[in-house]
Amino acid sequence: MKADSHVHTPFCPHGSADTFDDYIRRGIELGLKEITFTEHAPLPRDFQDPTPEKDSGMDAALLLDYFQELRVLKERHKDKILIKTGLEVDFIEGHERATKEFLNEIGEFLDDSILSVHFIKIKNTWHCMDYSADEFSQIAKRLGSVEALYAKYYDTVEKSIEADLGIYKPKRIGHITLVHKFQQRHPSALNFDERVYRVLDLIKKENYQLDYNGAGLAKPLCGEPYPPERFARRATELGIPLVYGSDAHQAKDLGQGYRALISGFNG
Repeated sequence: MKADSHVHTPFCPHGSADTFDDYIRRGIELGLKEITFTEHAPLPRDFQDPTPEKDSGMDAALLLDYFQELRVLKERHKDKILIKTGLEVDFIEGHERATKEFLNEIGEFLDDSILSVHFIKIKNTWHCMDYSADEFSQIAKRLGSVEALYAKYYDTVEKSIEADLGIYKPKRIGHITLVHKFQQRHPSALNFDERVYRVLDLIKKENYQLDYNGAGLAKPLCGEPYPPERFARRATELGIPLVYGSDAHQAKDLGQGYRALISGFNG
């Protein structure tokens, strides 16, 4: 493992109190050559976070502090590890213009970034479908079934890939099978493999990268990476770059799932 390209930070409001130095120290222990900090970007100002704690994105007032701290850390650790400044940007259907404007404002500060789907729009309301298994169940009931939620999620992922978010739009698509997070409790009766393959075709068409995310292996109701091995293989067949990320929200989780990903892929 040479790089972990999806790592959160103390600026994450739903993360841990681990410091940047904790993450960097752990990365050096693992032998990483580079690490990309991809904190959850501030949500659009006119978007109401549907989660109970309102903690899905970082505080916009702290964004410049985030960039400044990473600038200092890059210089401090340049002889030991390459540190990249990034963000995980939420695609929120109906808020594409605000997201594009945000990226135009801050894009020059980014070395790397990820575009992810966490929020599902139903009529004129949004729901965080990966917040909890209970919330997932409630969203499925509102849509009519787990299968309808799966379909809605993949519809939204496709929209994120095709959306015009400007020249600073992230080039890596995040955890494309995140909807599987609670599959052990809320399984789908339908097979959605063809939908995932269609997503991969769109990623290839747009020349994007794929977040090869180990966090799902640590989720007890998921038990597989995002995406699982069959989709990762299809991605490589299509020539889509797979970029490993732990999606760590605490320092000890850097590198999570990596060995399993590699052993499964090479097995």
